[in-house]
Amino acid sequence: MAATARSVKIIPQTINPATRMPDKGIAKRRVAGYARVSTDSDEQFTSYEAQVDYYTQFIKSKPDWTFVDVYTDEGISGTNTKHRTGFNKMIQDALAGKIDLIVTKSISRFARNTVDTLTNVRTLKEHNVEVYFEKENIYTFDSKGEVLITIMSSLAQEESRSISENVTWGHRKRFSDGKVSLGYSSFLGYEKGPDKDHPLVIVEEQAAIVRRIYTMFIDGKTPFTIAKTLTEEGVPTPGGKSKWGSAVVESILTNEKYKGSALLQKKFTVDFLQHKMKENNGEVPQYYIEHSHDAIIPPEDWELVQLEMTRRKALGRRYSGNSVFGARLICEDCGGFFGAKTWNSTNKYKRTVWQCNEKFKDKEHRCTTPHLNEDDIRARFIAAYNSLIPDRENIIDDCRRMMDVLTDTTEIDGKIADLLQEAEVVTGLTRKIIEENASNAMNQAEFSRKYKGYEDRYTAIRDKVEKLREQSEQRKAQADSISAFMFELHETDEPVVEFDSKLWLSVIDCVVVRHNGTLLFRFRNGMEIEG
Repeated sequence: MAATARSVKIIPQTINPATRMPDKGIAKRRVAGYARVSTDSDEQFTSYEAQVDYYTQFIKSKPDWTFVDVYTDEGISGTNTKHRTGFNKMIQDALAGKIDLIVTKSISRFARNTVDTLTNVRTLKEHNVEVYFEKENIYTFDSKGEVLITIMSSLAQEESRSISENVTWGHRKRFSDGKVSLGYSSFLGYEKGPDKDHPLVIVEEQAAIVRRIYTMFIDGKTPFTIAKTLTEEGVPTPGGKSKWGSAVVESILTNEKYKGSALLQKKFTVDFLQHKMKENNGEVPQYYIEHSHDAIIPPEDWELVQLEMTRRKALGRRYSGNSVFGARLICEDCGGFFGAKTWNSTNKYKRTVWQCNEKFKDKEHRCTTPHLNEDDIRARFIAAYNSLIPDRENIIDDCRRMMDVLTDTTEIDGKIADLLQEAEVVTGLTRKIIEENASNAMNQAEFSRKYKGYEDRYTAIRDKVEKLREQSEQRKAQADSISAFMFELHETDEPVVEFDSKLWLSVIDCVVVRHNGTLLFRFRNGMEIEG
């Protein structure tokens, strides 16, 4: 029997391999353009407008294309796609089936980040959306497309890294040259100066708000209370908003630029792709410039505010933010703080007194210390402080000797250095035993015992270092406290006749209220005077 002849039937293709579109009939591709410029300059703006017009006309000139839109981003870096609104909207529309082809100038306009480029291209490809990079003449559905894209994107990523490093170098060069700059539009009190010798110029109307914030804090108000007051009065924030936050007030109270100095490079970029910033805790150099510009707040007042800020944070919720006397008056009976109490609040005999906050908490053992009125506290403080003036020079000499001892941290620094060296040795031993365990079949019980021993030893060293650093910081804080006391005493030529909040904060550590009603004033230099 003769073999049946084979027959081959050709089934025509229905999908165009180049476009991934059906071949039946004339199916037009829905095409969108993407245009981006990376700065806000006039020259680039012209380029931006030209790109939009070009892609509109380019797409409409193709008979087999249907114009969808030209998506745009203006003045945005291409290093990542996180904040590119136009780009992200285009991707959303493409994935929703509204676009078949995206046309853009080049890979570097699309993204300079290899990961972003390939991720988006592959996601679009999975949804049958192609990208055409005009400069490189690459269609992503082409077999060679992804290889070329990977190569070009890598080059663009390295270009971004180079630009980022050059910009960073430029910033650090300006810092090392002592050139100060800041975000003037959101910085209260200063505007850009006329030249490098006058980088910051005081805006008096704004400076008055800064001075008021410092005065309110010195008078005992908390950042929260200050923020609430400014909001109620309709004072705009540094950023032009109507509502103040305590964090904004605190940032003003701790910014060294208000005393005429500048600490540069407080933060640095850790990831040039994501533009992530972190606090500089010694990873890169910092630059501190004294007398870099005119001060709004006298340096001694700024330093006093830092001391008070530290004290209040240590007290936590125990601090009362109503008065300069808050958390300063101590009950001799229980050691608790005195607080302000309003008597006869509903009639003409209304007055404020200070009494122990714990006085009525224990009915069987009530504190016997009396209440005080503010005028009496002020008068007795003035008398106690004035009693120091006749012996002022000797007191100041004693303070200098105390500061010499406190600021000499040579011994502490030496101990820290020895411990850090020991920590390096322990780290090396730990690394060695891990490598041995990875390459050889060690007894796991023995490995665990040794590893735990090294771990405990390292933890002990770390704790010792931390305690020594705390000691060093405490000594510095004590020296700063004595320095504030010395400054005020040195500036007092005549007896004080009026109470001053700044003087109180500068010289008083605390006041002990005794059973008999006397007050023991404990000054920052350790001296005690009863009044």
